[in-house]
Amino acid sequence: MSSTRLQGIFTPNLVPFTDSGDINEPELRRYVNWLIERGVHGLYPNGSTGEFTRFTVEERKRIVQIIADETRGRVPLLAGAAEANVKETIRACEFYHDLGVRAVAIVAPFYYKLSPKSVYAYFREIGRNTPIDVTLYNIPMFASPIDVPTVQRLSEECEKIVAIKDSSGEIPHMIRMIQAVRPNRPEFSFLTGWDAALMPMLLVGCDGGTNASSGVVPELTRKLYDLTTSLQLDAARKVQYDLVTLFDTMIYQAEFPDGFRAAVELRGFRMGRGRQPLSSDQLADLSKLGNTLQCMLSEHGFTDQPVGGCGIGTASGDRAPEIDSIVQNVVAELRRRGLM
Repeated sequence: MSSTRLQGIFTPNLVPFTDSGDINEPELRRYVNWLIERGVHGLYPNGSTGEFTRFTVEERKRIVQIIADETRGRVPLLAGAAEANVKETIRACEFYHDLGVRAVAIVAPFYYKLSPKSVYAYFREIGRNTPIDVTLYNIPMFASPIDVPTVQRLSEECEKIVAIKDSSGEIPHMIRMIQAVRPNRPEFSFLTGWDAALMPMLLVGCDGGTNASSGVVPELTRKLYDLTTSLQLDAARKVQYDLVTLFDTMIYQAEFPDGFRAAVELRGFRMGRGRQPLSSDQLADLSKLGNTLQCMLSEHGFTDQPVGGCGIGTASGDRAPEIDSIVQNVVAELRRRGLM
């Protein structure tokens, strides 16, 4: 187990494609350098945003090889290592360990709906046979959920399991996990994968996030992290409001992660056509979405306005009152407990 705690914003890397649908290595390397230069704390290849299920085993390994080589130790890597079964997953752990990856993230078994006992047994087998630190990856929308008792039990029995990435977006669930685990594993890390609640999650005790938006606007996610952790809450709230509006647009107005890929194109990268075929209507919708995203990004000076200008409002959007209420409740509770 490494003494270096997983902390900060880890960017789930998108993967650019060539015209023939292969990994565009030069563009991926350029993208990696751009993210590091803009202040991300770490990189996260082979996550959900990186479409890991749409690559072969060898392609997944190659993606991590490229990123590890280009990063050259400048930031830590958290590599997705989920394969079809325990044996292949452990092999992936061994391969990434040899590359110098800091830790791996492993999603709970997907396709088959498993009981908490089966989820525990799966991760216990990995935790006892991996040479590299493991981050549990809870994403109940796509895979068997990892409940609080399972996280607590694994954290106490497996030294190599050092963190959890939770993409449920549920603040009470995160609080319960922290309460259950931290007394016996104070060095255990908690990362949120839900961009819309990054600020509240940091306030309740998260160590950072693996946020898809950081692959599009790394400047904003880093700024939000810095403002929140330094308790500059009024300024942080404004950034969170802007981030929610952008995040909601990218995730809900296109097939995931095509909205994020379209936005990265606007930041100056040639992402190519994704591997999931799209209908003509979807392609037309994606073109319209690109115009909306360009207007949003132009508000922060990240792009020029599209031809014809923009008619959208400010980025604080309709979600501001909801987030404001969450933040106020979190701050009130922290003050009640004497933690602020």
